[in-house]
Amino acid sequence: MPELPEVETVKRELEKHLLNQKIIALEATYPRMVLTGFENLQKELTGRTITGLSRRGKYLIFEFADEFRLISHLRMEGKYRLANLGEISQKHDHIAVKFADKQLVYNDVRKFGTWELLAAEQEDAYFLSKKLGPEPTYADFDCHIFAEKLQKSSKKIKPFLLEQSLVVGLGNIYVDEALWRAQIHPETQANHLTKLEVQSLHTAIIELLQEAIELGGSSIRTYSALGEPGRMQEKLQVYAKTGDPCPRCLTPIQKIKVAGRGTHFCPKCQQKRL
Repeated sequence: MPELPEVETVKRELEKHLLNQKIIALEATYPRMVLTGFENLQKELTGRTITGLSRRGKYLIFEFADEFRLISHLRMEGKYRLANLGEISQKHDHIAVKFADKQLVYNDVRKFGTWELLAAEQEDAYFLSKKLGPEPTYADFDCHIFAEKLQKSSKKIKPFLLEQSLVVGLGNIYVDEALWRAQIHPETQANHLTKLEVQSLHTAIIELLQEAIELGGSSIRTYSALGEPGRMQEKLQVYAKTGDPCPRCLTPIQKIKVAGRGTHFCPKCQQKRL
C-alpha cells in the first residue's frame, strides 16, 4: 500500500534517527528478501555509517558515502520501526539493522518487499532500467511531455498511471483521488483525454501528492508512519467511500474493477466515454 507520500514520510522520519549512525550488525529471519544476497549485505555494511537517505518514486534509498546504496521497496505491506536493542521480535519481522543504542526493524506480512545493495555508481543505471517517470513536482513533471505520452497510448488511464512510467509515486489510493479531482472516468483511454483534462490531471497529481506528503501520508490498514500517524486519509474523497455521497455532486460513489484493481469514482462527475 505505501505510495510516494508514505515512503517520503518514512524517509523523513528515518533521517531524524539514522543519519551518521554506524551499523554494528545485521540479522535476518528471511534473508531471501535481500535480492543481492544477505551475506553480502552483512559483509559490506557492517561497520559502515549511513550518510544519507533519499527517495526515487516509491523506492527508499539508504546512502553510504560514495560507496554503496541500499535500495528498499516496501511493496504492499512493508514497514519500518525503530526499537530498543533488547526488544523481542514480532511476527513478520524479517530484517534487523543494529546500531549502538537501537535497531531498525523491517516487518512485512506478505514478504513482497525487497532490499538490494548496489555500488553507488550503479544507482542511475538501476533506476533507468526501471523506466520510471518523473517525480510529481512542477519542476520535474512536464505537462507537455505528459500529454504527448498520453496521446500515443490507447491504454485505460488508471492502469497507465499505475505503471509509474508517466509519473512516479501513484498507487491505487492516489490514482482514484487524482482522477476524481480531474473529473476523469478511470476507464477512459489515454488518447481520448482532452487538453483540458490532461492539464487538470497533471495539476491534480502534483497537488494531491504534495498535500499527502504534508499530512504524513494516509494511515490505512497496515501502514503507519514512524512518528505521528498520517492524516491524509481524512481528506480522501472517493477511495474506500463506496455508497457515500460524492463531495462535489452528492451522487453515491461507486466501486468497480479496472485492470483487476478496486476502483472508486463518481459516476456523475466522472462520466464514462461512449
